[in-house]
Amino acid sequence: MTVGFVAFHYPRPEHFDDFVTRVHEVAAVLRSVPGCLSADCWESTDGADAVVSTGQWESEEAFAASFAAVAAAEVDVAVDDREHRPRQIFKLAAR
Repeated sequence: MTVGFVAFHYPRPEHFDDFVTRVHEVAAVLRSVPGCLSADCWESTDGADAVVSTGQWESEEAFAASFAAVAAAEVDVAVDDREHRPRQIFKLAAR
């Protein structure tokens, strides 16, 4: 079963560019793990000023391995006051 996720992040305007850089760094770590089919960073164009991260994996095991790699890497995934509203994270499965 293919596994994916979509996460909506809402960085404060003064942290927007740095946040995009952070998401690209995390995506690079996710993609480095075998079984990761894609991991990307998107910016909303509708005025919402959201950063959207997406990913897709061959399996639940590959998904877990990618996030274990993120936890072990020296990338900034902190949730703090650089974001003005809570992240929305959706884990997905294709059947």
